[in-house]
Amino acid sequence: MNLEKEKPDGKVEYKLVLKRLDEKRLDEIATQLKYRIEEGLGEALYEIGVTDNGEIVGLKDEDLKTSIETLNIAAEKIGAKVTVIREVDGKIGKAVEVLVRRTKESESFPIWLYIPVLGNVDSGKSSLVGVLTTGIRDDGNGSAMMRIARYLHEIKSRRTSSISCHPLGFDEAGRIVNHFLTSPLDEAEVFLNSSKIVELVDLGGHEKYFKTTLKGVMGHHPDYCIITISANDGIKPMTIEHLKVVVGLRLPMIFVITKIDLAPYNASKVIDNLQRLVKLPKINSVPFLVKNMDDVIVASKVISTGRVVPIFKVSNVTGEGINLLQSFLNLLPQRTRWNEYRDKHFLMYIDDIFNVRGVGPVVSGLIRQGIISENEHALIGPFEDGSFRDIRVKSIHVNRVFVKHAFAGNDACLALSGVEFEELRKGMAVLSINLKPKAAKIFEAEVFILHHPTTIREGYQAVIHLQTIRQSAEFSEIYDKKVLRTGDYGRVKLRFLYRPEFIIEGQNFVFREANAKGIGIVKKVW
Repeated sequence: MNLEKEKPDGKVEYKLVLKRLDEKRLDEIATQLKYRIEEGLGEALYEIGVTDNGEIVGLKDEDLKTSIETLNIAAEKIGAKVTVIREVDGKIGKAVEVLVRRTKESESFPIWLYIPVLGNVDSGKSSLVGVLTTGIRDDGNGSAMMRIARYLHEIKSRRTSSISCHPLGFDEAGRIVNHFLTSPLDEAEVFLNSSKIVELVDLGGHEKYFKTTLKGVMGHHPDYCIITISANDGIKPMTIEHLKVVVGLRLPMIFVITKIDLAPYNASKVIDNLQRLVKLPKINSVPFLVKNMDDVIVASKVISTGRVVPIFKVSNVTGEGINLLQSFLNLLPQRTRWNEYRDKHFLMYIDDIFNVRGVGPVVSGLIRQGIISENEHALIGPFEDGSFRDIRVKSIHVNRVFVKHAFAGNDACLALSGVEFEELRKGMAVLSINLKPKAAKIFEAEVFILHHPTTIREGYQAVIHLQTIRQSAEFSEIYDKKVLRTGDYGRVKLRFLYRPEFIIEGQNFVFREANAKGIGIVKKVW
């Protein structure tokens, strides 16, 4: 089996052999390696023993050892580390696939991915997050879920009702940092010791928490999405509802079949049903059941296309399949090129607000673009009258660590002066003065109706989920059509019912009303 021909861009490089080189040639290899790492947003893959045409020739043991050592020397020059992740047989010897990742010391902020965890109630979402982050198996009675539960009532009911984020950190060699810490859930220590962080956003699965679940998806900037399905219950209506949202937002999906220790025979039936489901025309994906490490590596390379859907089988009690899922998360490429957003004017939507004694109002949220610094002035709003106010950022925390600056892609907490806690609300924006913002109450959008039991006419009202904004809006005008039904596309004019919001052309949103759901994209702001 051969690989595809080497591409001039991207994070994958082929090398037939790397012999012992002089300093000049070694610098050239290091420069090339740096380019591949930058293309991979902090990590690269090297295929050693492979020609530029993708032919797997392989090397003799001595040449292979020398090639890896040479690559390691080049990696050290640019602050990276080499880890062999796979070895295969070639025509004359062994070929290896090598992960090269920047070290924590060379990069102030780690590679960062956001992955919401969705699925029906009691499908093992929180338990899966708990097992992945702590390394401690579940006892079959909810112990893993209780370790990461945010509120007492969640522990009592064994159901997640809120949004909670849990960082899963990896070092340069792909080892899970959480598992070596005294407290695996210590966000600050995970942040300080990781080269790559996968932020798992644990969300509720019950229908009555669906609006909170939507906020958890829209309030972050997901790279991928995990959907859990329990082997004993199978695919449920809420599984389909979550799937519709993920497909509508065009997020690459990862399915995890949980509780395979409870129903090993039923798991095969669930997988068959799932494979048929993702092949349907409206989803049009290719299911890929991951069985071994080779499958993990292949799945991690092709998932970004959005066509291939990896399926994992795990047990949070016995630990079966957990190691494959962990390895997969370690190899997942970052999809959002946050570096390209850092040169833009600062923008952050408020996800949560706090009143800290001795500090004052604190807001948290994902920085969508730009950079914010300590003591910098910014604007916050819109308030009820559509105005924005000048404020000062007193201090900044990222993952509970005090920092002087925060960048696009960071989930940050900002302590503010110039505004009272009672004036703040979720969905407001903190943004650069240079953006010259205007609050909008009316906007045009292109929408797609995922599901509606009857028809949508002018005057129809639904709740809009856009970034961290959650507000009812009215379909005040439907262009070119009298009504919209399930499966229809349309251009509409929407009007927020209660207060203006800060929105930008090109932003995606989800709208819902009872059992009706749809997605849209902002086309024009009035």
